[in-house]
Amino acid sequence: MAKSKSLAKIEKRILITGGTGFLGAHIVRQFLAAGETNLKVMASRVPEWMKDAGVKAVEGSVTDRETNAKACKNVSAIFHLAGKVSRDNDDAASMNKIHLEGTRLLCEAAKEADVPTMVLASSSGTIAVSEGEQIFDETFPQPVNVFSRWAYYASKYYQERTAIENFDGEGRKLVILNSSLLLGPDDERLSSTKPVLDFLARKIPYSPSGGLNFVDARDAAAAFISALEKGRHQEKYLLGAANMTFEQFFGRLGRLSGISAPMLKVPKKLAMAGSSFISSVYKNWGKASPVMPNEVEQAEYFWYFDSTKAEEELGFAPRDPQETLQDTITYLREAFLGEGVFK
Repeated sequence: MAKSKSLAKIEKRILITGGTGFLGAHIVRQFLAAGETNLKVMASRVPEWMKDAGVKAVEGSVTDRETNAKACKNVSAIFHLAGKVSRDNDDAASMNKIHLEGTRLLCEAAKEADVPTMVLASSSGTIAVSEGEQIFDETFPQPVNVFSRWAYYASKYYQERTAIENFDGEGRKLVILNSSLLLGPDDERLSSTKPVLDFLARKIPYSPSGGLNFVDARDAAAAFISALEKGRHQEKYLLGAANMTFEQFFGRLGRLSGISAPMLKVPKKLAMAGSSFISSVYKNWGKASPVMPNEVEQAEYFWYFDSTKAEEELGFAPRDPQETLQDTITYLREAFLGEGVFK
């Protein structure tokens, strides 16, 4: 009897929702490299390389109750990464459906299956964004009045609350990790690295007046794995490697890539007015605008923070930002710009 229980324990798997995305795939790779064989990935489509490596595939949506129930069966821990990233407020309904309803359904299924641990992927934008160069940490009140104007960050904020309210009870642990802009290699869908690709393609006409934080997806993945054991219940951890103005960011990209950084600077009010005008013209034509007013507005803010808490509690150790930027440039050139085709 004891042997049967032990065997059942060994067979329990770690579930990764959205495990085929940029961050999720890095988590899967790191688990496999460490010899972890009991993995399960839930996504709309799971690639063959994961299946060939022994990862159990659950193909479907986090918004489907039956898919969640199937995915949570015989699971010891969940990495909840499934989501939708969009800077377009017109996508608010679809983002809310995935981030709020999907998270609620997943939490219900996890409780029903008696899963003890969940690590939720959120955004640093629910904690750290301001009009000035203020450096935030997890002790700051969440700037709801700022990020609520952007549907993506509002949906992530309410996703956090949904998880806290629904994944509760004795013996359960919920850890929330708030990553900044993810960079590095293997972003096959350009979900996060498209600004760097746009820079390489000379599509960025000017340097915004705000600032950003970024982190290597490989380092973020390692922190997520560490959070399974080291993360504290209902605690949030900011994951970032460097705070830079956009001028500094584009300057570094320019030096590493050999492509000139944009010299033009546009005042915030003019940038906003211009992007709104261009967007309205394209909408009247029934075409997609080349500029998104929300993206322009966000680039005028500062997304700075300190990751000391994650470093001290999770062992988070971000690599040199230069390495991340160089690896991002190399990957994008080879995968999307045709360089290295004959390697």
